[in-house]
Amino acid sequence: MGAMNRMTSPPRTKNREVRGEDEGLPLPRRIWAIVAISLGTSLLVIDGAIPTVALPTIARELGVSSSMVTNVVTVYQLVLVMLLLPFSSLGDKLGHRTLYQYGQGVFMVASGLCYFADSFPILLVLRGAQAIGAAMALSVSAAMLRQIYPSSKLGTGLGINSVIVASSAALAPTLGGYIVGHTDWHLVFVVAVPFAIVSLILGRALPDPVPLERHSEVISGVWSALSMLLLVGGLQLGTHGSVVVGGLVFAAGIASTTMLVLRERQRKAPVLPVDLLAKPVIGLSALASMACFVASGALMLSLPFRLETGMGYDPQVVGTLLLPFPLTMLVVSPLAGWMSDRVAPTKLGVTGMAIAIVGLLLLATMGDDPGVFGICWRLSFTALGFGLFFSPNSRLLIGRAPRERAAAAGGLLSTARLFGQTLAAVLVGILLQAGFGQSPVPLYAACALAVVAAVSSLARYRTRSKED
Repeated sequence: MGAMNRMTSPPRTKNREVRGEDEGLPLPRRIWAIVAISLGTSLLVIDGAIPTVALPTIARELGVSSSMVTNVVTVYQLVLVMLLLPFSSLGDKLGHRTLYQYGQGVFMVASGLCYFADSFPILLVLRGAQAIGAAMALSVSAAMLRQIYPSSKLGTGLGINSVIVASSAALAPTLGGYIVGHTDWHLVFVVAVPFAIVSLILGRALPDPVPLERHSEVISGVWSALSMLLLVGGLQLGTHGSVVVGGLVFAAGIASTTMLVLRERQRKAPVLPVDLLAKPVIGLSALASMACFVASGALMLSLPFRLETGMGYDPQVVGTLLLPFPLTMLVVSPLAGWMSDRVAPTKLGVTGMAIAIVGLLLLATMGDDPGVFGICWRLSFTALGFGLFFSPNSRLLIGRAPRERAAAAGGLLSTARLFGQTLAAVLVGILLQAGFGQSPVPLYAACALAVVAAVSSLARYRTRSKED
């Protein structure tokens, strides 16, 4: 009888663990965990964008060309998008908190070493190391959010995380400009170190690591990273270098990804999450997310050209005119996340995309002199639509994945965001080279992509998922 009780005890423990995860972390530990992951996420996002304003100074100090120095940003983004999915798989094997803390440590050390970078190649190597640390942490951050918050408040948590990402990206250029204007440019990279230390200390409050039984996926991980390298590298070569070479590299990336998909379909927990993409709710959410990131990225990259060159606004004024978009997103994103815990996420997302489509059309058809107010209210209206979409869509993508595949879903979401932003840059670059960059054409293209996101969301609604 005693033996029988011992045999039946593990399932009961497992059930208690599942219920505990559904309820999130207890207070006040939950608060400290939210602070820790918010601080860590903000540091990693800021580090990706903060060097932008320092590029001219770096080029002059290290003696490289203006086109070459952009690799300081490109290397970081490329390594990040290459490693998110492989590290998501590794995070399941090691435990999410363990990989997250290791990532913060790698990022902190690489950031500190940037202070001693006295040549361009060394700086690029350290930027790659920073990106490795960032990929380790970001690959499991969404999975930990699912453990930190109760399932009934996951949308709220994702909304707050969206605010952290958006506000960090908005703060980065201002912070970078202040540092470059008043101190040594090396501090642009080093400024994150003290805050990374605080994030590491607070990280003890994050959910306890629970390693899962996983086979080593070295081949799949390397193959996935190589495929992303070919895809993203091909796009960047096609935009900034040779179109023919870029096209061939991109085609090789498509072929590599296709073969990897065929291989991964046979695996239980694939690095490339084809098992999740095969689920209509998750696959369509990922497609909608990427289309939406391309649309919003194309809007924010192309509009300055139209405002400055087409309408004659001063560059400093253009920066101010664009502020209504991120400011509106800061308000709407957490509200949309909170609402997605109470209203069907697909209904919110489709409504948001409908508003965004109207806003993009209003921006595309505005005259040559709409005035400051005319530009600002159109941008704010468009941002309202995007804000209503992102958090609910993320909630479906993360929340509907099996719990043991939460890290893979988070890696998929982050990859969709980064790959979408890369596609937006390529799209705007092509339109600029074709002479359409200062016209409404990029906004019409963004509108078409918003339609793709809306249609994907409507198709997802037909699955009649639990949350919808």
